[in-house]
Amino acid sequence: MTSVTSSAAAPAVEASDHGTVPAGRRSAVRSLLRLWPYVRPVRGTLVAAALVSVGGSALTLVIPLALKGIVDGPVTRRDPSGVWLGGAVLLALGIAEAALFGARRVLTARPLARFEADLRAALFSHLQRLPVAFHDRWPSGQLLSRGTADLTLLRIFLSFPLTFLLVNAVTVVTGFAILLAQEWRLGLVLLAPAVPVMVMCSVFERRFGAAARTARDRLGDLTTLMEESVLGIRILKGFGCHRAQERAFAALAGRLRETELLKARLLGTVWAVVTVLPELAIGTALVLGAAEVADGTLSAGTLVAFLSTALALRWPVESFGFLLAITQDAATAADRWFEVMDAPPAAGDRPRALPAPRPATAADGGLRLTGVRFRYPDAPPDAPPVLDGVDLHVRPGETMALVGATGSGKTTLTALLPRLLEPTAGRITLDGRDITALPRERLRALVAVAFEDPVLFSASAGENVLMGAPAATEDDLLRALAVAQAGFVHDLPHGHRTQVGEQGLSLSGGQRQRLALARAVVGRPPFLVLDDPLSALDVRTEALVEAALREVLATTTALVVAHRPSTVLLADRVALLSGGRITAVGTHRELLHHSEEYAWLMSASGRAPGRSPQGARP
Repeated sequence: MTSVTSSAAAPAVEASDHGTVPAGRRSAVRSLLRLWPYVRPVRGTLVAAALVSVGGSALTLVIPLALKGIVDGPVTRRDPSGVWLGGAVLLALGIAEAALFGARRVLTARPLARFEADLRAALFSHLQRLPVAFHDRWPSGQLLSRGTADLTLLRIFLSFPLTFLLVNAVTVVTGFAILLAQEWRLGLVLLAPAVPVMVMCSVFERRFGAAARTARDRLGDLTTLMEESVLGIRILKGFGCHRAQERAFAALAGRLRETELLKARLLGTVWAVVTVLPELAIGTALVLGAAEVADGTLSAGTLVAFLSTALALRWPVESFGFLLAITQDAATAADRWFEVMDAPPAAGDRPRALPAPRPATAADGGLRLTGVRFRYPDAPPDAPPVLDGVDLHVRPGETMALVGATGSGKTTLTALLPRLLEPTAGRITLDGRDITALPRERLRALVAVAFEDPVLFSASAGENVLMGAPAATEDDLLRALAVAQAGFVHDLPHGHRTQVGEQGLSLSGGQRQRLALARAVVGRPPFLVLDDPLSALDVRTEALVEAALREVLATTTALVVAHRPSTVLLADRVALLSGGRITAVGTHRELLHHSEEYAWLMSASGRAPGRSPQGARP
C-alpha cells in the first residue's frame, strides 16, 4: 500500500510534475472558459435558462412599481376595490416569477446531467490512453476525486452560479437605474457601499481560490487513503495496523477540516460585509426618505416602491459572495480536471511510418529485441538504466524462459512488449515488424500477457477470462479454463457466471492466478508473455498446469519469466538477464554447466556466485 506520507505529499508532486498554477495567480474565468468545447452542445439551453431567469428577475423589479401604483392610487383614494385588484395583479406577478424560475430548473436539469456524464466519459477514456508511468505516479484517490466530486461541482456551477452571476448583475444594474430614476439622492446613498464591497470581493476571490485548491487536493489524499484501507483491509487486520491507519485518516481528515473551516471563515467574512453595508445604506435611505415624505417632497408610494426595490436587490447583492465561492470551487475543479486531460497519451499512440517489413524468416521472425534500453522517467539522472542494451531473439514457435535475480528488470522487459512502457532506445519487432508500426489495439491482440499480479475485476469469472479475447466463444472459454486448470470455476454457485467480487478477493491467490492465465490463453495469441505464471500454485496443480501449457506453448511464440526450475523446463531455451543485459542464452542444462550465476539462481544453496560454502575449498 502507498504510505500515508507519500499520499499526503501528492499535491506538491502534482504541482511540480504538471505545472499547476497557484490559485492566487490563475484566472478563474480563463480556467472555466476552457470548458467551452464541452459546454457548446448545451449553450442554447443555458442561454434560454438565463433569459427565463432574467424575465423572473424583471418581474421582481416590476412588483415594487405595482406597489407604488397601489399606494399612490387606491390606498390614497381609500378605494377597497382598487386595492383588491392591485393585490390580484401582485399575486399574478408572483406566480409568474415562480413559474419562470421553475422553468429554469426544468430547462437545465437534463442537458447539464448530460454535460457531466460527457466530461466523466472523456476523463475515463483519456485515462485508458495514458501511459502506465502516469498511473504509477498519480495516487488513485486524486484521480477518483477528479472524476466524481469535481465534475459534480462543474455541473452545479453551470446550473446555478453561472446563470445567476449574469442574472444578478443585470438585476442590480437595472434596479439601481430604477432607484436613481425614482429618487436620485436616495439612490446615491444606496450606491455608497459599492466600492468597499467590490474591493472585499476581489480580495475574497483570490484567497478563497487558494483555499479551494488546497481543499480539493486534500480531499483527493483522503480518498486515496480510504481506498487503500478498504482494499488492504486484510493486511490492516492481519498485522493489527487499524489503529495506526485510523490515526492517519484522522490526521488527513483534520487537515481537510481546517481548510474547509478557512473557506467558511472567508465566506462568512465576505457575506457579513456584503450584508451589513447594504443594510446600513437601506436604513439610512429609509430615515432620509421618511423625512422627505414628512416634508411633502416625496410621495409615500414612491418611498414604498423605492424601499421595495432596494429590498428586492438585497439577495442579488448578498449572493455575490456565495456565487463567487462556488465559481472559485468550480474553477479549481476545472483546473484539476484539465491537469489529467492535458497529460499526453502514451507516446507513439499512432503507428510510426516505417518501411514495409520483409517476409518473416527464421532469421528475423518471432520476437526480437535489439539494443533495447529503458530508464524510468522519474529515475535520478545518475541512476543506471533498468535495461541497458538488451539483445534477444525468440524464434517463431519457440518458448524462451527469462531468468534473473530479483530487481533485474524482468517484469519491466515484459511490459515493453505490449507497449505498457516505451523503451528509451532500441527496437522490438514481431515477425520482423516494429511494434511501434502497429496500432496498439492490433499489437495487444497479437501479444497476450499474464502478469505476476493476477488482477481481477468486479465481474463474473467468465467475463474476467474473456477480457483476453472479447470475440471468444463459450468453447474457447472452457478450453482456456481447462488449460489453466481452473475447473474450480464450475463448482462455484453459478459456474463461470459467478461474480468474483472486487479484485477477485473472494478467491484464493492460486485461483486468481489460474483465471489470469486462462485470460492470457483464451484468444490463442501468436505471442504469449507469462510473468511467473505458476508462483501461487501448489505442486500438484503446478504439474497439471505445466502439462496443459505445453500444448499451448507448442503453437505460439512465448516469453516466460521463471524463478523455479519446474517453470524453466517448459522452455526450449533460457535467457539470463543480469546487469540490464542478456548475458547468456542456452538450454537449461547448458546454462547450469556454463553460467555460475544461473546455477546459483536455480539452486537452493543460498550461496552467491563465486563463493564457496563455509569450510569448503573455492
